[in-house]
Amino acid sequence: MLNIAIYESNMAAAQDGALMLSSKMFQLIELKDTIRVPASFFNIPLDQAIADQLNRKMANRVIIDVGLGITLFDILSVNESFIYQGDSGTHTKVHFRFLVFRPFIGEVLVGKLRSCSREGVHVSLGFFDDIIIPPYCLPEPSRFDEKEQVWIWEYDNCGEKSNLFMDIGETVRFKVKEEVFTDTSPPGPTSTNQDIYQPSGSVDKPATERQRRIPYLIKGSFEESGLGLVSWWK
Repeated sequence: MLNIAIYESNMAAAQDGALMLSSKMFQLIELKDTIRVPASFFNIPLDQAIADQLNRKMANRVIIDVGLGITLFDILSVNESFIYQGDSGTHTKVHFRFLVFRPFIGEVLVGKLRSCSREGVHVSLGFFDDIIIPPYCLPEPSRFDEKEQVWIWEYDNCGEKSNLFMDIGETVRFKVKEEVFTDTSPPGPTSTNQDIYQPSGSVDKPATERQRRIPYLIKGSFEESGLGLVSWWK
């Protein structure tokens, strides 16, 4: 059974002082899980082997209703290890903390405009691409140019209208308005989905709940003053 505790903080620092994060979009979560260590890792210390397996299992994976796994922060405790019949690896219950990406609703982030479509403006943070600014969250009035495949803000400056293009590659500032978590893992114990972190003993959900393909989607807004392309406000 998975236990999760979330620690929200303005700053998280690694034990060696190398990691300093000054944004609330990163959080520490506390988890308990059973980790399998293959026999090929028996030649290294157990804690090191467990740390490697935790990062393999959770880094760059979405933890449903928690966020995107970034990296192991520390291991709090390690219980006894067991070897099951027919399995050469060890199975160990571990209590640990993991760093995840999950901005809070209302947080303002800066990213790059990745592409435009009728669905909205697609934004990337470099390590995370599933961000969209829907048409109803763009400055008004905005229109989509089918030929250029860009959104255009028809800016009215005291009766003088200007077309402000939302070009690919531009730096943008947006406010987080909504987050959507979706379990996209296939049914059955042989799931090979590489985007979803599944703790040991987790129960699969019905197929009707796995129709969407994006496990973690962030919806943002350009509506307020100072949001949108950074170049607009220089």
